Amino acid sequence: MTFNALRPLASKFLEPVARKTADAGISPNAISMLSLVFAILSGMMYYYSGTDPLIVLIAGLLVALNSFLDAIDGLMARYLGIASPRGDFLDHVIDRYSDVFIICGIFFGGYVYWQIGVVAIVGVLLTSYLGTQAQALRLGRYYGGVIGRADRLVLIMLASLVYFVYPFKIYGLSSLGWMILVIAIGSHITALQRIAHIWRQLNE
Repeated sequence: MTFNALRPLASKFLEPVARKTADAGISPNAISMLSLVFAILSGMMYYYSGTDPLIVLIAGLLVALNSFLDAIDGLMARYLGIASPRGDFLDHVIDRYSDVFIICGIFFGGYVYWQIGVVAIVGVLLTSYLGTQAQALRLGRYYGGVIGRADRLVLIMLASLVYFVYPFKIYGLSSLGWMILVIAIGSHITALQRIAHIWRQLNE
């Protein structure tokens, strides 16, 4: 939620890039698909990194590219006047697959116990589902909670950078492992916050 609150500010910097990209004849859907490619590559890099700090850093940079492209595809669609439910649907589907590839790549790569990884990915998917479920119930898309998608991606990027600079371990977990643990706990807290919000809205 912390970084999602900065979305209006970030849009001011991203809109010029989105307009130039759209003017170049590149479609928003192509950008969305490219963001998925970066997510898949990132997950593969984490999985095959063999705890190599340089490969982890490259994986983190790919997460950054995924995040950047995910941020501008919607801006491009609105600039071109072609924003549609189909585009929104595709964006959400790609986001979920991206989350799965990135997070599963990390815990399958051995950076955290697989049990924690499973708890994390379930929490992430539940959190995202509840956000769109609010929209389906005509309550509007809800981004509330302690850890949204933007927060998760920033945490992953920061943990990758820390791992590159100093791959320490505390209680057997590196920065990437601790980051997945934080996401696991935070995502379920966020899911409960969203459930409570939606429930209150339905009672009004």
